[in-house]
Amino acid sequence: MSLEKTDTDQEKGSVEGREHTANLINNVSAKIQNPLHGIPRDKLLAQVEEFAREKGMEDITRILQKGALLAQNPSAFESIPELDESDKETIRRETTHKWSQPRALYMTVIVCSLAAAVQGWDQTGSNGANLSFPIEFNISTDAADPVAASRNQWIVGVINAAPYIASCLIGCWLTDPLNNYIGRRGTLFFCGIFATLSVIGSGCAQTWPQLFVCRLLLGLGMGPKATTAPVYAAENTPASIRGGLVMSWQLWTAFGIFLGFCANLALFQAGKIAWRLQLGSAFLPAVPLVLLIYFCPESPRWLMKKGRYQEAYTSFKRLRNSELQAARDLYYVHRQLMEEFAVLKGSTFVSRFFELFTIPRVRRATLASFVVMIAQQMCGINIIAFYSSTIFVDAKFSTKSALLASFGFGLVNWVFAFPAVWTIDTFGRRNLLLFTFPNMAWTLLAAGFCFFIPESNSARTPLIALFIFLFAAFYSPGEGPVPFAYSAEVFPLTHREMGMSWAVATCLFWAAVLSLTFPRMQAAFTTVGAFGFYAGLNVIAFFMIFLLMPETKQRTLEELDYVFAVPTTKHMSYQVNKTLPYFFKRWMLFRKETVLEPLYNFEEVESITVFEKGVGH
Repeated sequence: MSLEKTDTDQEKGSVEGREHTANLINNVSAKIQNPLHGIPRDKLLAQVEEFAREKGMEDITRILQKGALLAQNPSAFESIPELDESDKETIRRETTHKWSQPRALYMTVIVCSLAAAVQGWDQTGSNGANLSFPIEFNISTDAADPVAASRNQWIVGVINAAPYIASCLIGCWLTDPLNNYIGRRGTLFFCGIFATLSVIGSGCAQTWPQLFVCRLLLGLGMGPKATTAPVYAAENTPASIRGGLVMSWQLWTAFGIFLGFCANLALFQAGKIAWRLQLGSAFLPAVPLVLLIYFCPESPRWLMKKGRYQEAYTSFKRLRNSELQAARDLYYVHRQLMEEFAVLKGSTFVSRFFELFTIPRVRRATLASFVVMIAQQMCGINIIAFYSSTIFVDAKFSTKSALLASFGFGLVNWVFAFPAVWTIDTFGRRNLLLFTFPNMAWTLLAAGFCFFIPESNSARTPLIALFIFLFAAFYSPGEGPVPFAYSAEVFPLTHREMGMSWAVATCLFWAAVLSLTFPRMQAAFTTVGAFGFYAGLNVIAFFMIFLLMPETKQRTLEELDYVFAVPTTKHMSYQVNKTLPYFFKRWMLFRKETVLEPLYNFEEVESITVFEKGVGH
């Protein structure tokens, strides 16, 4: 039973009688609706009874009815007569003890964190290896012949870029069919196998083309992993803590980057095989990923998309603290799915791809995810993550000092990602980026200018390292965690795999461009020019985010349909005509009485997420 069965349920009228049909095309009034809003109590209970009969779940009809009443009016749960005192206490704890979650949920987060650590370690293994494998394969970028040096710079660039080339061109687009046939867990298992074998192959390569091919194979695992793991985490976690847990993807990617730098530093004195060990060591976190993934519950939203509702309920029970919460989320997601399928009809791989650009609601999510993902490459973080050892050696650091400085960069990048666990759901995704991008611009520019300090000046080396560390400190709580958490939640379920594929392919395509071009750019522009170039891109990215990226904090995955149904022109007009004047009056003229008129109108219904976060939050 899959999409065809779901569509049949729609035709049977499991959502008939809706008084307020969701307009996912153009939500001009910017109203966010609960799909159960406005349905009379008796009709809702009858619809739940019919739903339970259709899905073979008559034995839990009563709990499903209680869950539906709760989902319909979450803020008034105290006055719902069907809920007893233990039910009400369970719902109260969603606000008072939001981090008290079942073991299966945290197991899911741990496994997704392992997937992220693999991703980070894979990125930085080549960082230290860049100092020695070009010499091993006679492709040194410092060759005396300028023509040979230029050729070698491109070869080193393409070897470093290989995983990202394979990911953006093939790997990311495998996500949709892999998820369709083997599910979220099966996809991560597939990726873990590739992440294990390809890095071992890289360490055993005898020629640079062999190394290039092994790194291409690594990309086949990196793409679906980066696309699936954040979606898997987002679909399994409750909305009240989703941002904090989903951003663990970046937190543990940063940890993997740090571990990669640790391995580079620990192994650099291993002689001629140092680069082989540095590349091959990335298999270590991939092994537990492969072993543990099937101990986690499958995504209930994915199971519902396939029509497997009883399995979805079992999965929800493992991921929630009570059967009431599981029943509430099951029925709430079901009703929103019915509306999504009625409007979006994401039926085939090709049609879903073209619908990313043709259906207005999905197109706006596609644009927003594109902006936030390309901004991650525009900010310049990966010229440090991929080439920091080379940059520090160019700054006249010794090999050991360059690797130590890279270790420091990795440590700062990881430690400063922790604040985002709390701020991403309070300060918000958009605000984090608008605050950090200007600061990344000036710190990167300052790091570049420090290269003008004479080499004889003892302040030169520590100042270069200081501003690069400050740059990482601003990146980690902002553009570090936000892109993957944001992209994982903005697409409707019908287009989530395809949308996330698009977002990650965007990120990794431009990572490939950056990785390919930086060795040549550094030679042509010098490090100062390269840093200045990326500082300028930070400024451009700031304005792109300001105009084109809607805020998504404190919304359920389903309610975001209505946020992204607001036309882009309306969103841009609001930012220019409302937000800018407010910022100037409030923070430049210090007029405390200034109030920002909200873009979204919540007067019709209070969403389920607002209540989970706390109404007064």
